[in-house]
Amino acid sequence: MHRPVRPVRSVRPVLVVVAHGSRDPRHAATMHALVRRVRSLRPGLRVETGFLDFNVPSVTGVLESLAAEGVRDVIALPLLLTRAFHAKADIPAVLAQAPPRLRIRQAEVLGPSPLLLAALERRLYEAGLTPADKPSTGVVLASAGSTDPEAIAVIASIAREWRHTGWCAVRPAFASASLPRTEQAVRELHALGCARVAVAPYVLAPGFLPDRIARGAAEANVLADVLGPAPEVARLLLERYDEARLPALAAVGA
Repeated sequence: MHRPVRPVRSVRPVLVVVAHGSRDPRHAATMHALVRRVRSLRPGLRVETGFLDFNVPSVTGVLESLAAEGVRDVIALPLLLTRAFHAKADIPAVLAQAPPRLRIRQAEVLGPSPLLLAALERRLYEAGLTPADKPSTGVVLASAGSTDPEAIAVIASIAREWRHTGWCAVRPAFASASLPRTEQAVRELHALGCARVAVAPYVLAPGFLPDRIARGAAEANVLADVLGPAPEVARLLLERYDEARLPALAAVGA
């Protein structure tokens, strides 16, 4: 007599959002607001937040707590817009120290993605622009900056892609490590003849470098807010989570 074969029950991995952390309290508050929006989009998914530095809980603490609860599968999602040092070195090193009972997969960083371009435009429109302003408006895509050539190349590529959606011009700028600075890019766009210049911070949360971007936007006509908990960013987190799940689902035939 053959016993019926029970189907394998797929348990969704816990999503651990890995944030950088900051001494600026606005950073953690923004990250928590983003995670709340992610939870609202997928109520059955458990989402935890861990910080690499400055804030609690730490990534290590979150992983140890999950292991103590008996959790087996985790997807660690870096809240990063480019694959720079943190994604390539810091986060893998932290995950390597996790309790051995955990099966951890590191998801891809958020950028580049059309959803991020949509979030950038949302912030510009919230700051007062309209779609009709695009042909006469130059935009500074202002990122935190990096010493990683791959990350710099990605920002430049995003600026080129965004220019083709109808803006007068789009120039990349960096708050640290690389040039040009935001104020230099603003002046360049004014000199180019754009009727107005807008600065779009390509950063997730407020902090030291975003404040530097804001100061560099003094001669701009429009300064958008950081991406923060924009709906498009929350959707992108779930997209990266689902992408990371695919290999495991295929292995069990789910």
